[in-house]
Amino acid sequence: MSAPLRVLVCDDHALIRAGLSTIIDAQPDLAVAGECGDGRTAVELAGRLRPDVVVMDVRMPVLDGIEATRLLAGAGVEHPVKVLVVTTFNLDEYVYEALRAGASGFLLKDAPPDRLLHGIRTVATGAALLDPEVTRRLVGRFAARIRPAEGGPQAVPLTPRELEVLRLIADGLSNSEIAARLVISHETVKTFVSRILTKLDLRDRVQAVVYAYRHRLVS
Repeated sequence: MSAPLRVLVCDDHALIRAGLSTIIDAQPDLAVAGECGDGRTAVELAGRLRPDVVVMDVRMPVLDGIEATRLLAGAGVEHPVKVLVVTTFNLDEYVYEALRAGASGFLLKDAPPDRLLHGIRTVATGAALLDPEVTRRLVGRFAARIRPAEGGPQAVPLTPRELEVLRLIADGLSNSEIAARLVISHETVKTFVSRILTKLDLRDRVQAVVYAYRHRLVS
């Protein structure tokens, strides 16, 4: 058997932290590597423990989750750590900034336990976790804050089909939903997504969404 995925849990509410840790430790393929209640300690522990995934709250004392995420997974970080942001969407207006800072995805705090566990496993594989419905709301809310890049769709080095897939990703559709919309197989969608990320030198679907808005491919 392979070693369990090691998870660092960071939340300033002790009860939430304990609840998350209990859910994670109950899984045979997951293990809590450590816990903390502020962003500065999260950065220090991640550097020392080298977890596979950091479950990060956004609003924390000393150093908030956005800055902690930037220090752990942002541009220029030599050994980036995968970060899964867990937040209360209706109260937190900084999720988009956390994703830009390098987070691999996000979940709502009221998500059921199985979604949290799926999120940790998904992020650990190097994939991004974007809940389609929340993504549509989130990106729609913050689209105006995304600074447009020079040029427009004509500057994007993608085929028409790849552009179509990218737009659907930006709309928050999952691979299965894209496959149904375009009447193609799930594996074909995965191939298109991989090509898009490679051609545009993007890390994951989160960056693909931001790219689409910056290049005015969606509105």
